Formats: sequence, structure tokens, C-alpha cells
Amino acid sequence: MLNVLSVDVEEYFHPTEVQPFVDSAHWAEYPSRIEAQVDRVLALLERRGAKATFFALGWVAEHHARVLGAIRSAGHEIACHSYAHCLVYRLSPEEFRRDTERAMAAIEDACGVAPTAYRAPSYSVTRDSIWALEVLAACGFTHDSSIYPIAHDRYGIPGFDRHAHIILTPSGPIEEVPIATASVWPGMVTPIGGGAYLRLLPYRYAAAGIRRINREERKPACIYFHPWELDPEVPRLARGRVSRLRTYARIETMPAKLDRLLAEFQFASLREVYPCPVSPTGMVGRTAATPAV
Repeated sequence: MLNVLSVDVEEYFHPTEVQPFVDSAHWAEYPSRIEAQVDRVLALLERRGAKATFFALGWVAEHHARVLGAIRSAGHEIACHSYAHCLVYRLSPEEFRRDTERAMAAIEDACGVAPTAYRAPSYSVTRDSIWALEVLAACGFTHDSSIYPIAHDRYGIPGFDRHAHIILTPSGPIEEVPIATASVWPGMVTPIGGGAYLRLLPYRYAAAGIRRINREERKPACIYFHPWELDPEVPRLARGRVSRLRTYARIETMPAKLDRLLAEFQFASLREVYPCPVSPTGMVGRTAATPAV
């Protein structure tokens, strides 16, 4: 079973938990660590023979084109992670469209690839911002991976379809690929998709969840992480107990956990696991206004 491996390409000063303590007008003044971090990720994937989808921030593409060039040269898929890492539900539809188009242009200018897959910062496509899928379809995106079907204080749509499916919007169809979750019992869904959950919880928790999805549900799992999570010396900019816990706790365990995941499971890019539909004609899906619940 091929699972989806995805990487959110952003600097250590971009995460939502960090933004209250960092002025975006001064991002360029912070010492960059993204090139070394991405090189570390690429070396790990090459060693394990795995491919991934890299959801790149437009700001990173604009300031560090070499990073996207290295990703493309290594044979990985390049996708879009917005331009400025703004939460979608804090933007108007027009603001979201402008941010997305700016990111698309920056990515194409950096590496010659027009991205067709999108992931919102902090999975901020929620019930209040489900309209974003129509904007993405209008911009030419064929895939989205912005919805986490869990309950969380900042993101998530509890009860949303846990597996990839086509959503029909007024602007056309788009395939939604949610982050991996495990169904523990009816009505109880737990996150296993990576990031902080992979860092904070024992390895066996994520591994057991992926096996359950692959073997019992016969579906791929979509896993994600950030390059800064493989950097033990990443500057700790987030403040407050909860923010620091979510962002940095057990970061030293991440390289070994990822290496083990890549050794025990098969991973590929999003597009390899979910090829673009040949034609939207006759496809059955749900409208963006009425997600599965």
C-alpha cells in the first residue's frame, strides 16, 4: 500500500504558534535555516527511496529559489502552502485568492512548476472557510489537503470524510486528501498524521494507526512533517507553555521516527497515490457547501 508523504516547506519563524511573537515585516531579517533543513530531508528520502509532495510557502520560493530547485531535481512533487502562512478563515475570499495567486506565481518563477495541489496553513479550511475549495478549483488546483477530520481548537472538521474523495464546487471538482486519522470506535477519531502528533506520541501509536488504515480499511494514509522538525538546533521563538509544547516538544525524536516510518511503510507523492481524474464528467462528489458529516 502506497501512502502519501508530504512536507510543509516553511521557515522556523512561519508556524502559526510562532507568528504572534514575530513581525512578518521582519521575516527576511531572521537567519535562514531552510536550505540545510530541506537538504537533510532530501538526503533522508533518497536513502530510503521514498518520494514526497513538498507544499512550499510562496515566501520561501521567492526568497530561496534554490530550495525548490533542489526538491524538483530530486524528483519530488512541488505543491503550494500559501504565500504568507495566513489562516484561511481569517481572510476574505478575495484576500485568499490574492494570496494563493501570489504563491503560485512565486513557486513557478522559482522552479518552473505550476502547482496543482494545495495545503492551507495549519489546516485552516474549516466549516467557516470551506468556500476556499471553490477558490482553489477556480485557480486550477486539482487536489487539496487542507482538512483535518478531527476536533481541535484551531482547525479541523469533525465528522468529515476521513479518506480522499472528490468534492464538487461551483468552479469545478477538486480532490480532497485529508490528513490521516484512525477510527478507534464509532464516533471516536484520533489524529495520527504526523507533525506534533508524531513528535509527542510514541512511534508505535502512529505505526499502529497507519497499519490499521492500510490493512483494515484498505486505504492510504497521508502523513506530514516540517523540515524544521528535523533540526534539533532550531531557534525556539514560540512563547507560552502550550505553544512551545506544540512546536518544539520532543523534536529530538523526529529524525529517528521518520527514518523508521520510511523503513516500515511505503510512501510516494500525493499525485502518485491519487492521480488527477481524467475528466470531471460523471464524477460523483459533495459540494463544498455541504461536506460529509
